[in-house]
Formats: sequence, structure tokens, C-alpha cells
Amino acid sequence: MITFHNEDVSLPEEISDNAKFWINEVINQYDYLLDNLTYIFCSDEHILKINTNYLDHNYYTDIITFDYCKGKRISGDLFISIDTVKSNSQKYNCNYNDELHRVMIHGVLHLLGFKDASEQEKLIMRKREDDALSLLATFH
Repeated sequence: MITFHNEDVSLPEEISDNAKFWINEVINQYDYLLDNLTYIFCSDEHILKINTNYLDHNYYTDIITFDYCKGKRISGDLFISIDTVKSNSQKYNCNYNDELHRVMIHGVLHLLGFKDASEQEKLIMRKREDDALSLLATFH
């Protein structure tokens, strides 16, 4: 099950109507099964509080993913800062809708075991994100 919640911002209207099907399809492509994903859309201030309290990081970020996976069953809470997604879309001169969906799938890719600490891992992660965004385009 995939659910969308909002903490201190409105739910983004830009979320694709097919987002849940798309996310599930990406998970299935890696031979995993969807258990429970909860997306919580929030402000920079809220994500900073989570980052500080749970990860001991004192900075803003676009997404924080809490992993509750068991084996091949994907489960987690994904906190997404709408403020940072918006500013990143402007900073990188990309479409806000694309950036929002990129961040949404980025968290799922972490739950699937992909990392982005090294430059090589970042390149692989970006390719996986691009592949997933291409798949989303087929659902429209």
C-alpha cells in the first residue's frame, strides 16, 4: 500500500495520478514486493527537525527515508521537503513536477538497496532515477 500525507504543507497537486502504479512497477522491476510506503510531504523546517532529531544532521535535505523493509518486501516512511524540491528545481533548472517525482523514486531506490555516497554510486542512482522517470512517462 502507498499512502500520501502532509505534515505542515499542502499535498502537492503535481503528484501524478498514476504515481502509485508507477512506484509499484519500479519496485516490481527489481523483483521486490510492495508492502507499505508512506510519503509525508513537509516543509524545510519540519525535515530539518527530523534530520536533527533522528539522524543528528543539522541541515536541510530533500528527502529522508526510514527503512522498514523485511527481505524482499519494501516498506518505509519517506519524508519529502516540498521547499527543497522547489528550490532544487530552480537551482538545477528543471521542471518541478519532474524533480518531485525524481525525489519520490529516489527514496524507493534507497529502500531497494541503492546508495549514493560515492560519485560512482551517484551516477548509478541518477541512471536508475532517469529510467524510472521514463517509465512514468509511459503511464500518461
